[in-house]
Amino acid sequence: MSKNKKIIVFTGPSLLPKEANKILEADYRPPVSRGDVIKAFKDDPDVIAIIDGLFHKKPAVSHKEILEAIKNNIIVVGGASMGALRASELDDFGMIGVGQVYKDYRIGNVESDDDVAVVINPETLEQLSEALISMNYTFKAAKDEGIINEEDFKTLIKTAKSIYYPKRTYAKVFKESNLEIEKIKCIQQFLKENTVDIKREDAISVLKYIKNMK
Repeated sequence: MSKNKKIIVFTGPSLLPKEANKILEADYRPPVSRGDVIKAFKDDPDVIAIIDGLFHKKPAVSHKEILEAIKNNIIVVGGASMGALRASELDDFGMIGVGQVYKDYRIGNVESDDDVAVVINPETLEQLSEALISMNYTFKAAKDEGIINEEDFKTLIKTAKSIYYPKRTYAKVFKESNLEIEKIKCIQQFLKENTVDIKREDAISVLKYIKNMK
């Protein structure tokens, strides 16, 4: 995309701004909440990218303001987290969805904001809990490698879903899953090099999509 285009990106735990800026030069802003897209209008952006957004502490970004942006000829791209959820709901109206999480919402593999919700450090934007959707992909990878079986996989996912999202960590899931100690040790060893951070991957895909736009 031409360097003279104004690009605003709402991101946070999925991909920190300092990392994101290495991929795409843009105006990086904290996770989006209700009214932030409307506020962004005053800066006359050509593109608004929604990656991360607030779910519970503040009202979530509304469908109406995204539609208003599209109506005003602003390209709106979403993926990874809140952006994926809103894109799955509004792609028929012109919002562009990018990445696997968007696809999962679109086809109904995931439906709740709880699947992507994490708690973050408000000052650094770093995440302090794990996203259920990333755990799902990580445990699938462990199953595909033969580290766990189908029953173990179901147990881990059921346990993860039962934990309130701010407290959802791999350590807590393992502790409450009641899997054998030796099996947990094998999974922990697998996680050292094979943890899947699908939200981060999709956030990068969003930025690369925008960078390659004509």
